[in-house]
Amino acid sequence: MSPSKPKSLPLSIDPTQKRMARAQFGALCYRVEDGAVQVLLITSRRTKRWIVPKGWPEHGLTPAESAANEAREEAGVTGKVKQRPIGVYSYEKNVNNADSFPCIVTLYALKVKKQSDAYPEESERQRQWFCCEEAASRVAEPELARLIKAFAP
Repeated sequence: MSPSKPKSLPLSIDPTQKRMARAQFGALCYRVEDGAVQVLLITSRRTKRWIVPKGWPEHGLTPAESAANEAREEAGVTGKVKQRPIGVYSYEKNVNNADSFPCIVTLYALKVKKQSDAYPEESERQRQWFCCEEAASRVAEPELARLIKAFAP
């Protein structure tokens, strides 16, 4: 018997803002230590909440490559990124003066091969490895938490 796939949750987007939704690409950075999967989370720059590396589409890169590039810039990790996404989640991006807009993040698995001590955003963020259950409890977005809990490379 094969394990059941997680059921997709509806995206949490306010109907009045759906035309303002923006696309981003994110990386679920992981490693396997002593047979256990660990997920790397980073802090956001402003609010310091736990998130995964993510960002805007980049010219000349595939979505998966954009996600891998965000992982390198924001978390200082490189590795092998899967070209097929593992899921999507939504969140509310807060910008200037309490304005916000919805973002839909397509998430790609990235198996970390190298973790650098020096990387572009090292002075702006913290990073930490967690087991999947703990990582899921640290993120604020329920859809992302569900993807992390269900993740099995």
